[in-house]
This record gives sequence, C-alpha cells and structure tokens, in this order.
Amino acid sequence: MNETGTEANILEPEEVAEGESEPAEPSFRVVVANEQSSLAIDEARLVTAVEAVLADSSYPTASISIAVVDDPTIHALNVEFLNHDYSTDVLSFVLEDSRGCLEGELIVSTDTAIREAAEAGWSSQDELLLYAVHGALHLVGYCDKQSNTQAEMLSAELKYLRRLGIALPRDASRWEHAAEDVAGQSEELLP
Repeated sequence: MNETGTEANILEPEEVAEGESEPAEPSFRVVVANEQSSLAIDEARLVTAVEAVLADSSYPTASISIAVVDDPTIHALNVEFLNHDYSTDVLSFVLEDSRGCLEGELIVSTDTAIREAAEAGWSSQDELLLYAVHGALHLVGYCDKQSNTQAEMLSAELKYLRRLGIALPRDASRWEHAAEDVAGQSEELLP
C-alpha cells in the first residue's frame, strides 16, 4: 500500500509483472546495393550512419535498403516517383510505417556526391555519408521544406556527422543557418 491507501505497483528493475515482457532491443536491418561504378563504396560506413539515426528514433524495428546509383538512375527515379526532371543527391521512401516498424528505401547518387564534395572540400565518401544521414532523417520524420524545419534537419545532420567522426568540409556554408537558427548550439555546430 502507498501513502494514499491504494496498492502501489512498483516493480524492482529486474522484476517483470506476469504476462509482460521486457522491451525488445532495437532491431535494425540495413542493406546496401551498390549499383554504380564511379566510386568505391564503404558499405559499412553507410550502414553505421543509418543505424545511428535509427537508434535515436522512436522505431524499435527497421529495415532499410540503400541503393547507391549514378546520376542517370537517380534522375529517372526522381522523374518517375516525384515528377522532378533532374538528378538529385538522395531520395527517401517510407515503404511501411506501422506498429513501431519502419521499412524504407534510400537512393543516393555517387555522381552528385563526387561533384558536391569537390565544391565543398571534403571526400566523396563523406558527402555520400551525408546523403545517407539526410535520407535516414527523412525516413524517421524530419522535414526540410520550411525554414524552421530545415534548421532542425541541418542541426541533426551535424550531430550525426560529428558522432560518426566526420570533420566538416572546408566550405561548411550549407550549415550556417542551422547554427544561427538553433538556439544555444551555434558554437557547437560550426568549426
């Protein structure tokens, strides 16, 4: 009984009430399909990046595929699924989102990564990793269509890049507004 005279339902940490089970450990399955020949891919880094985003999400179970493609392929997919007649860096598709289970697909372009990395001043591998993080953030619910949500997305990208040990590129201007818009974090966000 507790102080109000009702029965207290307090379980010791190692005790579980009858009929209940311990919460399951997160279960993530991330697979990479390398469908291009422009860039050698470190598949383990891409998997680690997506798993990092998933681990912080509300999804205890997720199955994500990452297709690594060239610009003509991502251009065709962008036209087919989004009616956008141009190449892009990453496409993300939620295939299923029910009962705590997320199933999704990311498609990243190595040709775009090679071009953008040269402009930014970092490796194509790091640029591609950014695309995987960005796409995974979309899958777990981040949006970058409005300026206020764009700042949140950019801030999250920075968090995961840092967590993965990635130094920002020489030209980190794409994250400047995130540093300005996310209160109290500006010193932490930019180099």
